[in-house]
Amino acid sequence: TDSDTSKRDAIWLEKDLLVPLAGSNQAYVYQTSNWWSQIKTAGSAIYANRHYLNLYKNENTNSRLAVDKDDGPKIVGDVSIHPTASVHPSAVLGPNVSIGKNVKVGAGTRIRESIVLGNSVIGDHSLIIYSVIGWSSKVGDWSRVEGTPDDPNPNKPFAKMENSPLFNHSGQLNPSITILGGHVVVPSEVIILNSIVLPHKELGGSYKNQIIL
Repeated sequence: TDSDTSKRDAIWLEKDLLVPLAGSNQAYVYQTSNWWSQIKTAGSAIYANRHYLNLYKNENTNSRLAVDKDDGPKIVGDVSIHPTASVHPSAVLGPNVSIGKNVKVGAGTRIRESIVLGNSVIGDHSLIIYSVIGWSSKVGDWSRVEGTPDDPNPNKPFAKMENSPLFNHSGQLNPSITILGGHVVVPSEVIILNSIVLPHKELGGSYKNQIIL
């Protein structure tokens, strides 16, 4: 059964830890005024990336954030670029973009609200929005990789990221952040919208609201 922890490969914080501690005088509360969030979905990762970049700025650790240079790409808002990454001067990055180790970003490319992980290649004149590009993936020229944000309501007190189901009542994939797994190849001149692509896939065309196995 679910209550038999000896037969499970994982522990549950709410059931296995908090319940036994309740009433034992061994549970304490740590109060913080800093931002925090659970990361259980791809949308949570994009949301967290935005806030971590903002923390870097507010804590005056500006060496972690990219700035506009005459010989560099156009920077909009908070952007982190790894020192080993290569970004064409005509590219536009931001706001809220993290570029990983050894990433290559081509001419005229636009990236915002996204994470591009190490050793990936983004082709010329491509568009990346609300997406996570996995390690060693490649996006061709003139392609569009786009997701749909699922942020907390900023007008709601104590709002948090909701773990929305992957599928709606009709069995269709709900719009969400687009994820490319590691070693994925996206050809040129295609659109990948609100989709999840598992690792080591070479796509042959455009996809919308799909999980590509």
